[in-house]
Amino acid sequence: MARSEMPDLILMDISLPVMGGWEVTRHLKADDATRHIPIIALTAHAWVTDREKAIEAGCDDYDTKPVEFVRLSEKLKTCLR
Repeated sequence: MARSEMPDLILMDISLPVMGGWEVTRHLKADDATRHIPIIALTAHAWVTDREKAIEAGCDDYDTKPVEFVRLSEKLKTCLR
C-alpha cells in the first residue's frame, strides 16, 4: 500500500497481525521507492529498548500509546519538514 499510495508519512503500529511493524519498516526502508517516507513507530509496549529497536529498524521516530496528541503532533511536524 505504501508503494501505491506514496504517503507523506507512516504511523507504524508495531503489533501488526501478519508481519510485525519492525519487519515492515525494514522492508520499506530497504526499498528505493519508499525509503524516503518518514516512519513513526507507535506501540503500547513502552519497554526501554523499544525506542532503540525502532531506530535500528529504520523508524525516524517513536511514540507510545496512549498517544498524547501534542507530543505526537510535534513529532509529525518534525518528520514532515
